[in-house]
Amino acid sequence: MEEKDNGLKGTGCEILVPFNERKPLVDIERSIIKTYRKHIWAKFIKAIKEYELIQDGDRIAVAISGGKDSLLMAKLFQELYKNGNRNFELEFIAMDPGYHSEIRELLEDNCKYLNIPVHIYDADIFQVADRIANDYPCYMCARMRRGSLYGKAKELGCNKLALGHHFNDVIETTMLNLLCAGSFKTMLPKLKAQNFEGLELIRPLYLIEELYIQRFIQNAGIWPLNCACMVAAKKIGNKRYEIKELIENLRKDFVNVDINIFRAAENVNMNGILGWQEDGEKHSFLDEY
Repeated sequence: MEEKDNGLKGTGCEILVPFNERKPLVDIERSIIKTYRKHIWAKFIKAIKEYELIQDGDRIAVAISGGKDSLLMAKLFQELYKNGNRNFELEFIAMDPGYHSEIRELLEDNCKYLNIPVHIYDADIFQVADRIANDYPCYMCARMRRGSLYGKAKELGCNKLALGHHFNDVIETTMLNLLCAGSFKTMLPKLKAQNFEGLELIRPLYLIEELYIQRFIQNAGIWPLNCACMVAAKKIGNKRYEIKELIENLRKDFVNVDINIFRAAENVNMNGILGWQEDGEKHSFLDEY
């Protein structure tokens, strides 16, 4: 069986995807409920319930980048709608921030094969981010893409925007803030949009480990998009990749280090910290000493 590298080498999430060996759609959909019930489906449902991500009457814009995470998220929402109470509506949206034509075709082909009725719209974010951010375009690109997705969700009458950040994104963000920003802050499972009234961002893959997303995609035989940004490819490496490698190395010497990083944000002891911020206002332990 011929295999191709999907372009994830060096990012901490390298997998080989069987090229042109995609499984039948019915088998892919069944595997979500059967093969990956414990590690994907159950954790998807747990996140929705535990963090109250979906309410009756929601109209959810499911953002699809074409990567492994967002493709799985789209299928999870379809399975939830098919097997659940159908108390919400879905819009599948994908932004083309300046992809090469072959990348755009891959995105369209994957969505068509997976029966995801995606609405793809154009933007020039790659070029703008490169012009504005110079050597560090990734942060600016992410902010611009988020704003564009919010705008499209609003345009389609949605009150929620779903993004495909997973468990490993959460703990990597926590460590990035700790080691690079000198703050303790994590990626929340949901938050209200600051500049788009009535819109809320949700992260339904919040409890799902990246390893099982990789396995699902590989088992399905889908060739997902990676970053696909030719701008970033020419710039200085992303710190997130270094943090990902750091956590992997820590796992060798510390049992459950990943889940402990995650739980640290659930178990903050306010009596044991020097200071904190709330609604932009700084506080010190001396305030009530």
